[in-house]
Amino acid sequence: MSEVKSAKSGFAEVPGARLYYEIAGDGEPVVFLHGGLLDRCMWDEQFQFFAQHSQAIRYDMRRAGKSESMPSAEPYVPYQDVYHLLHTLTLQKVSFVGLSGGSRFAIDLAIAYPEMVQKLVVVSPGMSGYEFVDEWTHKLGKAFGEALSQGDMARAVEVFIAMWTDGPYRTPEQVDPVMRERIREMATRSLSQNILALKMQELEPPAVSRLSEIYAPTLIVLGEKDTSDIHAIGKLLHESIAGSELVMIPDAGHTLVMEKPSEFNTLVDQFLRR
Repeated sequence: MSEVKSAKSGFAEVPGARLYYEIAGDGEPVVFLHGGLLDRCMWDEQFQFFAQHSQAIRYDMRRAGKSESMPSAEPYVPYQDVYHLLHTLTLQKVSFVGLSGGSRFAIDLAIAYPEMVQKLVVVSPGMSGYEFVDEWTHKLGKAFGEALSQGDMARAVEVFIAMWTDGPYRTPEQVDPVMRERIREMATRSLSQNILALKMQELEPPAVSRLSEIYAPTLIVLGEKDTSDIHAIGKLLHESIAGSELVMIPDAGHTLVMEKPSEFNTLVDQFLRR
């Protein structure tokens, strides 16, 4: 990605961590939350696009990208990290765009701090309290765990890409090799920084039983080639959040923001401008 003009970067000190962030552009603030094992670089195309007419903000979660975690007696609550980051940046109300685990944390935040959410875009969303039932996902999740237990990080990363980039309906050869390599680099870095050792604490009670508490205008974006669990979460969100919109992107998988950036950017831009 070419450098975004006037992009600023820094570290936000939050309880137990230093979070690396980047800001570019002027206008209404939009915060991008990356997926699990990924980092802010997954949003390269979005960061450049939205900085043209918004204040685009992206950051690395703990032990992802350039962010760090430190010994702390405080539990790691991802949506609280976002809350503290916004206060550091003196932002009171923003729109959120999250992918996968990033969506999961954005949903938690929208319930815990509804006054901070202007609009909500959840892409291939996860959700606190939702139990996956897809046998394919469980099978690959087991293979991922086995690879980690054997110290085979390369194998673990390949299984992760099969689960959350290729998906159950495509072979690796059917997916853009450049995108797969970008994801491989991010996931390898996050695993090497021991991201899975973080003891995470989410919303209590979890979001799955509290979706009617979300009042912000919400756009749900799914990839046609994603797993049945992610589709089920998207449907549940759409049914439970009043006035929400659901869009299915044809011939795209879980990481659709990287697969079809132009289509995704146009869709989200139209939603945020309303």
